[in-house]
Amino acid sequence: MYTHIQLKDFVFKVFMKMGCPTEQAELASNTLISADLRGVDSHGVARLSGYVRLWEAGRINPNPKIEIVHETPSTAVVNGDAGLGLVVGPASMKIAMDKARNVGTGWVSVKNSNHFGIAGYHSMLALKEDMIGISMTNASPLVAPTWSKEQMLGTNPIAVAIPAGNEPPFVADFATATAANGKLEILQRKGGKAPTGWVQDKEGFSSTDPYELKNGGALLPLGSDREHGSHKGYCLGSIVDIFSAVLSGASYGPWAPPFVSFLPVADDMPGEGLGHFFGAMRIDAFQPKDHFKSHMDQWIKRFRSASAVDDQESVLVPGDPERIIEQERINTGIDLLKPVEDDLKSLAEKFEIIF
Repeated sequence: MYTHIQLKDFVFKVFMKMGCPTEQAELASNTLISADLRGVDSHGVARLSGYVRLWEAGRINPNPKIEIVHETPSTAVVNGDAGLGLVVGPASMKIAMDKARNVGTGWVSVKNSNHFGIAGYHSMLALKEDMIGISMTNASPLVAPTWSKEQMLGTNPIAVAIPAGNEPPFVADFATATAANGKLEILQRKGGKAPTGWVQDKEGFSSTDPYELKNGGALLPLGSDREHGSHKGYCLGSIVDIFSAVLSGASYGPWAPPFVSFLPVADDMPGEGLGHFFGAMRIDAFQPKDHFKSHMDQWIKRFRSASAVDDQESVLVPGDPERIIEQERINTGIDLLKPVEDDLKSLAEKFEIIF
């Protein structure tokens, strides 16, 4: 069991060894550890060795010059200069918030970036400013569109954070695939099987093999199959891809660069790197913020009090499970799977850092 402070300190030192400036290493480690704290273990320290391998392959610039390449009062396109998405993401969200502060809303599309951790971290930055935050990203093509055998889309998450008054904020953070690839990686480490509806084999048939992607299979869109609404997940993933990459000039669809360093980047990429999309909306650009927050409190309390199917369970509001886990892990620590712990020990040896 490790405290989040211990893990963050280790991650910070690794990013420093990669050549990140102190401020960016601090930001990147905060972003990454937020995933472990919120129970999204697939996007936390388990990803650290993947970032290191991308850096070793020359695909991550540890000291990027993040700049606006096009803008209007309410919009911007940002070039992440191949930086860590863990740094490019928060920097771009700040630009969206600055624009919202000035004109009510801000919208930023990003190109030439990398994997940015959990989408919820970026959208939640807006909460401190009494804004609604939105974040999306395209990702490595692992998801087959409805009725397709090809990997065409990433898991392409969407996160929306909405402030409340006395109640905790509403935070929805979800992949547009039935499950993120990181969850398959966790099952591989545990030696478990994937639930039906997560993956298909290379011929398009349902599978429970967590290694199916390595055998030419694909993840399935949210909904799993056509009869259960996979076309809706396909639409959502496509919207994220277009907003994040087509709009910004990043690489999209099957050309999005893979997270794993051993797969080559396509020679015919139509854009630069991965893309993200961020939005910030000032509450008082629509109505007095206290009025809105009081109604959000009422909305949240009413949904929590909805009659539950099982007397043993209660109805949750988006953000509740992660908030509960975060408090538990702050108090009791974070338990790592042995393969993840071994990965971190290998990094400690590589960079001569105490772990």
